[in-house]
Amino acid sequence: MIKKENPHKITVHDVAKKAEVSTATVSRVINNSDTVSNDLKIRVQAVINELGYRPNRAAHHLRSGKVKRVGVLFADIRNPFFTSVLAGIENYLHQADYALILGNSNENPKIERMQLQAFLDEGVAGIILSSVANTSAQYQQVIEAGIPILAIDRIPDNLKVDSISINNIKAAKEATEHLIHLGHKNIAFIGGPEHISTARLRKLGYLEALEKIPNNKPTIELGDFTQAGGYRATTNLLSTHKNVSALLVANNLMTLGALEAIHEKKILIPDQIALVGFDDMPWATSLQPPLTVVSQPTYDMGKIAARLLLDRIHNPDSPIQQVTLETHLIVRESCGGLNKTRYT
Repeated sequence: MIKKENPHKITVHDVAKKAEVSTATVSRVINNSDTVSNDLKIRVQAVINELGYRPNRAAHHLRSGKVKRVGVLFADIRNPFFTSVLAGIENYLHQADYALILGNSNENPKIERMQLQAFLDEGVAGIILSSVANTSAQYQQVIEAGIPILAIDRIPDNLKVDSISINNIKAAKEATEHLIHLGHKNIAFIGGPEHISTARLRKLGYLEALEKIPNNKPTIELGDFTQAGGYRATTNLLSTHKNVSALLVANNLMTLGALEAIHEKKILIPDQIALVGFDDMPWATSLQPPLTVVSQPTYDMGKIAARLLLDRIHNPDSPIQQVTLETHLIVRESCGGLNKTRYT
């Protein structure tokens, strides 16, 4: 176990330096090689115990070519977006004879760290990660272990790894422009936590589109990427901004919360307020009226993510690949046209 007073994760280099041996000797001791004398084994093992070094079995197995498992860690597995992405990942990995280990961080950085360590202890060849944190320091334990990471959907700042995401700015901008084209001038945005790249970029796309409306002041309410978060944010916004004629909601679960708040206030869609959500979930067409959405290629995103990660596993020194997929706006009846009838 790593001692709490240590300012960084103990590595094989730390053990080698203190034991005054090479890193190769440390590895041979860990693997109980017959080429190391008993006295040297005892000395190196004593240093390992003193420093609290945890040998990375995953890295050892990876170098030996024995691991055909991939860890997949999602921010919130309850979100249907991730369910669809997972189907694409699973399909590609199984065709390549790789097994999948699934983890859920539940939007909690501490749980995310614990799950990543569990992946390392279990032994995985690589990790597909939808991040909770926005700093590369959160993932240092994986980087030091030499296990490749593929960032999907959410891309942390300064984390130089392969990644796949959508064009979030363009997606939100096009959705907002659609509302502007319908005649709306008071368009509000329900967004997620700004430390998450998708939330931050979608907000930016909304703001860029609003620049086309003279003297327009953005109306923004942020919450978390949950149904309850969408409900609270929409309730607050509608209570304080009576002139809003259209809403863009930046996440599918938040859209459900927004619908709940709108119905609770007995506001009619689209007669009194227009609504655009993210993700073309199965329930989007079952609503009355059916929901206009930004559709993301979730299944394809999962398949491409798996391919990129396996490419990295087999070609560790190849250039970093950052893939951006396009979305498309599916126009249904929830936007209508601008109506003079307002809610009070």
